Amino acid sequence: MTEVAFHFNVPDKLGYACRLLRKAYAAGGPVGVVAPADTLDALNTQLWSFSALDFIPHCLATAPAPVLGATPIVLAENCAQLPQAGVLVHLGAAVPSGFERFERLIELVATDDTDRAHARQRWRHYADRGYQIKRHDLAAKE
Repeated sequence: MTEVAFHFNVPDKLGYACRLLRKAYAAGGPVGVVAPADTLDALNTQLWSFSALDFIPHCLATAPAPVLGATPIVLAENCAQLPQAGVLVHLGAAVPSGFERFERLIELVATDDTDRAHARQRWRHYADRGYQIKRHDLAAKE
């Protein structure tokens, strides 16, 4: 069963996603990222520029097959576009369809009320289906 983790009170979702993806890349596992197209575009741009010392190999799910096969981090609008990966990072509002084929799902939740309301709905969805949920509150770490 997929391990579900919520990272709450994320002040900058894209910046946090970049750091999370850097850590996942260093650990060596494949990662899929699901988000709306505009968020993916912004994340794609930020991954190229957020650190002068780190290269985080990534591509969009629409890349040619040889690129997809050689790239550990794939950005997509839905899970169906992603190759099999160990970790799925979700930056969208609704439960990502097909998340259950991943070993881990990481939900990033910003501090604004709208994002938190969507997160509560996703939490209920997972809890109602018996998923064990881990909670990581970034505000508690300050």
